[in-house]
Amino acid sequence: MQNGDNSRPPKTWLVESILATLFCCLPFGIAGIVNAAKVESRFFAGDTEGAMRASQEAGKWTKVSFWVGIVGIVLYIILVFVIGVGSAFLGGAF
Repeated sequence: MQNGDNSRPPKTWLVESILATLFCCLPFGIAGIVNAAKVESRFFAGDTEGAMRASQEAGKWTKVSFWVGIVGIVLYIILVFVIGVGSAFLGGAF
């Protein structure tokens, strides 16, 4: 089952999508996994253009998941810091 032009399939983003799902943002990471799973099957079925689209979509959703997760973590740290500093100034009212 080789593709007609004997080239390699596009990047699948599967490992990155799984890691982004586990550590960053679940919904967007799942979208990345779904698209990543389509890359090789489309490529080996002869749909090179479909494989490229699936790879691009997988990359997009993986990156979105990563950045949403990073922003969420930063906001959480800021929130904890603000509540901690506010609590110190108010004498532990929180």
